[in-house]
Amino acid sequence: MRFLTTAAAIVLMSLPMLAFAGQVNINTADAETIAAQLNGVGLSKARAIVEYRSKHGPFKSADDLSLVKGIGERTVDKNRADIQVATPKKK
Repeated sequence: MRFLTTAAAIVLMSLPMLAFAGQVNINTADAETIAAQLNGVGLSKARAIVEYRSKHGPFKSADDLSLVKGIGERTVDKNRADIQVATPKKK
């Protein structure tokens, strides 16, 4: 019984961590959204992502994020499941 109580407490304490990040399209999201959704990416790095995207065009893959100064492969790997790269539709 004690084991079940401990296990339940651990699960309940980890729930906020599961809701911390979410999927984000790095080709359409603004800097605030990128910073809020990707772990280890603050507003400064998110602005660099948006600036890089505006200068070089849309990202083709999540790995392209490592081309942005300040974004390393470890950050990309940590967020890979939450990074979307759908190309924005032309108007």
